[in-house]
Amino acid sequence: MSKDKHDPLTQTPDEPIPASPSRPEDEPTEKETAGNFRQWWEGVQERGFSDLVTRAGSHIFTIAMMLVIVFALGRFYVNNVKPSDSTAATDSNAEETLSDGAGGPIEEVVLPEYIKPDALYAWGTDGIDRAAEPETIIPSRARTAVSQYEVQAGDNLFTISEQFGIEPETILWSNYETLKDNPAFLQVGQVLNILPVDGVYYQYNAGESLNSIALSLQTDVEQIIDYPGNGLDPYETDPNDPGIPDGTWLIVPGGERELADWGPPAISRANPASAAYYGSGHCGEIYEGPVGTGTFIWPTPATYLSGYHYTPGIHEAIDIGGSEGNAVWAVDTGVVVYSGWSEYGYGNLLVIDHGNGWQSAYAHLQYIYVGCGEAVYQGATVASLGNTGNSSGPHLHFELRNSAYGRVNPMDYLVQ
Repeated sequence: MSKDKHDPLTQTPDEPIPASPSRPEDEPTEKETAGNFRQWWEGVQERGFSDLVTRAGSHIFTIAMMLVIVFALGRFYVNNVKPSDSTAATDSNAEETLSDGAGGPIEEVVLPEYIKPDALYAWGTDGIDRAAEPETIIPSRARTAVSQYEVQAGDNLFTISEQFGIEPETILWSNYETLKDNPAFLQVGQVLNILPVDGVYYQYNAGESLNSIALSLQTDVEQIIDYPGNGLDPYETDPNDPGIPDGTWLIVPGGERELADWGPPAISRANPASAAYYGSGHCGEIYEGPVGTGTFIWPTPATYLSGYHYTPGIHEAIDIGGSEGNAVWAVDTGVVVYSGWSEYGYGNLLVIDHGNGWQSAYAHLQYIYVGCGEAVYQGATVASLGNTGNSSGPHLHFELRNSAYGRVNPMDYLVQ
């Protein structure tokens, strides 16, 4: 039997063992690799770097996985979104070979031109885009109904009207039953009607026409019918026969009327009894006495205004501040034609006729020191400042009246 020189069992010791053809001499085996890794890891552990190496390896592995994912997504996008050149060429060839089924080419279809939309709120147009505001403000809406307000301490006609943005006359025209057109009747605790617009609050009487109401209040009938707070149908309401229930309150925007004059009346020394209706302080006889100079001094020590200023048609006087008991002086020489209580909110009232067309009036007095028909001279102490009648605090309500001009602004005539 022949001997195979490559058979390890028959090979002699002096013959070299040939290397395995499946593994080169310099390539380590798996066992050697594992052993090397184990030796390296044991060295790392001996040096105390095992935790550091573990953490670093985890980070490197995470970054590698992220790169792989990014790369895969990029390839997906390129392959599925961006058409390849070959696809474009195929589509081009397909267009050239389309036919109508009878062997002839299909005619090219021309699409209509794109027209930019002009909708008002379309995005990207010239219209108004919706702003991305996380916080919005609800706009305040105008009132159309009548509201109520309770008078507080320190209020007066002008502060209330300013608070609600309406004219002082509107408050008087809306509360005749309470104020009687007299600002002096305003008292703490009263509940006032506050109109949403300037005008008159009018109670309708059955059988009245809206035309007559509008005429009497110096406005147009359309103002009454069209105002939403009145609840009238502009197309169905007949101005001459509106069919409004008796006693209904109507808001008359822009309406106005004459205010009742509750101020001290013109009381001449020739007819002082004309003020008999005004209160118990009226004088009943004809008096003669000195005539004034036509110049007027300041009537009390304090020189500041407290409360109402002069307002034509509403408060045709000035309210002068001070303390109760302060002296009140006659602004000019004359004769007393009213001295005592007033029934119209002025409390203790004194009226002096100066005999030359002028009269002066002093209201809310604490005490009056002169009586009917008595002659007084400029600068004489005739009363003391008080808080009587409809008064919200100590002050002197002072008026000047001229027979030709009516009540004038005292600030234009008093010499301080």
